Amino acid sequence: MTQHPLVQHFFDEQTNTFSYVVVDPISRKCAVIDSVLDYDAASATTKTTNADLIVHYIQENSLSVAWILETHVHADHLTASQYLKEQLGGQIAMSQKITLVQETFSAIYNLDIKQFNSQQAFDHLFEDHEQFKIGELIAYNIATPGHTPACLSYVIGDAVFVGDTLFMPDYGTARCDFPKGSASVLFDSVKMLYQLAKNTRVFLCHDYLPKGRHQYSCESSIQAQRRTHINDQTTKAEFVEMRNRRDATLSMPKLILPAIQINMNGGRFPEPEENGIRYLKIPFNYFK
Repeated sequence: MTQHPLVQHFFDEQTNTFSYVVVDPISRKCAVIDSVLDYDAASATTKTTNADLIVHYIQENSLSVAWILETHVHADHLTASQYLKEQLGGQIAMSQKITLVQETFSAIYNLDIKQFNSQQAFDHLFEDHEQFKIGELIAYNIATPGHTPACLSYVIGDAVFVGDTLFMPDYGTARCDFPKGSASVLFDSVKMLYQLAKNTRVFLCHDYLPKGRHQYSCESSIQAQRRTHINDQTTKAEFVEMRNRRDATLSMPKLILPAIQINMNGGRFPEPEENGIRYLKIPFNYFK
């Protein structure tokens, strides 16, 4: 019998990001997926407004957090994973391929990769296709690289949480022009997701409200996705040409430079320096 988890979404309109609380209705255990820490770039200050909505929901409904899951290292927002763990407990987890992202961006930011290797910030790193539980819910991951090499989709009962791999059918797929991204690999990842049952609920990390639609949406289905952007007739060559052409027109995400160095470190901030102030690094004129 297919399990049907309860799913509550939370939307941050500043970054167009959906976060989720996924609940086992029997045990009341839950997982938080792709949380958002509010960040004001002009003042380099953070708030927990979005995260506190999740905290309130979990406490109000007497839930117990088992997992704080990341689908990938986000470039468009900061994760609130560390704050949520402090408030609610749970294990912070993502793909074991995070080491590839850490290695790539440690070189760009001139950070010590040995520190990541010796003091991994994540509580658990999933092997590809690893099974885990949220109370009585049986879950597993599908490796869906292409946007980044460390992207995971989480299959939980009759639902799959795909991060940036897919957007709503009227918008498309993730961009593939970040370091170690690949449109060819993304095509294969999407095709792998399409092997799930047609009525699988697909929960998305973002919605950018394309022209012609007037309401944000976070849920689709495998059947709906297969009818549109990458359908059964789309060839890999066609998709790669289209994706690369579109990516060439896109500007960098506004928060990528602060977000990557926080998110690849499990949401931890840099240590304070001698004056008690924490500092982020900006690779000047690197991303031209």
